[in-house]
Amino acid sequence: MLSEDLARYAHLQRSLGFKFRVQHTLLKNFVAFAEALGDRHVHAHRVIEWAACAPSPQQRRNRLLTVRRFAIAMRAEDLRHQIPANDAFGRGFFERRIPYIYTANEIAALMGAAARLKPAGSIRPLMYETLFGLLAATGMRISEALALRVEDVKVDGLVIQQTKFQKSRLLPLHDTTRHAIDAYLSVRQRLGALDDALLISIAGKAPSYNTVTAVFLRLARSIGLRGEPGQRGGPRIHDLRHTFAVRSLEQCRHDRNAVSRHITALSTYLGHAHVTDTYWYLQATPTLMGQIAEAGEALHQGGVS
Repeated sequence: MLSEDLARYAHLQRSLGFKFRVQHTLLKNFVAFAEALGDRHVHAHRVIEWAACAPSPQQRRNRLLTVRRFAIAMRAEDLRHQIPANDAFGRGFFERRIPYIYTANEIAALMGAAARLKPAGSIRPLMYETLFGLLAATGMRISEALALRVEDVKVDGLVIQQTKFQKSRLLPLHDTTRHAIDAYLSVRQRLGALDDALLISIAGKAPSYNTVTAVFLRLARSIGLRGEPGQRGGPRIHDLRHTFAVRSLEQCRHDRNAVSRHITALSTYLGHAHVTDTYWYLQATPTLMGQIAEAGEALHQGGVS
């Protein structure tokens, strides 16, 4: 039965460290659809029939590819499972959003606005100032910052325990960043907290992602970084991570091998699953792209093909 196949497949995915939540939900829906029509194996036409019910092209393609991966795994055990074509709904095109690269003055303005939050004298303004500064100085994900516990602050830096890809890593910190965290901790330790979260709100616990996003948007508008509510575009919190990566790459020596080594180290520091995810930042780095262009021109003028 397909439901039994799905149970084994889900167990395998989770044993490999994947959360497998959205995919599992989609696959359960497909299996229920297929079994209601009497299917005991994956049939390509059934996958397409089910995927076509999704309301948008992107969702249809996502449904197709999710079941296709399941079908590939099942066919390795039983050739009666069919694998649908991956282009049944056309070839998908994913375009990354061009990141906003903050200037040092803009980051300072954002942190300054956070420090002026109300109520004055409470942990709230200091926490947000520390949070935004930490994101800019380390390039960590906002989810990783909000998951930090007090015990994750080590002598050597910050230990990121709950990562996107289930891998822990140590983030060495610049002295200025470490001093800022220590200053925040000295205030935090004088307050009672409901849990051991490093970054806490007035309620004594870590704020939610939605709350942080709302505060960020309000502060970004107050300093002119974003337009009024309803206007699309403008910098995001995640662009602080992009800014860290780009500025880091810009500090590389004008040397292809140095850039390659730096990207490998940066990939580990950022917690990327694949180093190719880090190479993407090169296109958002005008300084490095200029260096690459200069090197290519010099090579061409030298007559080397």
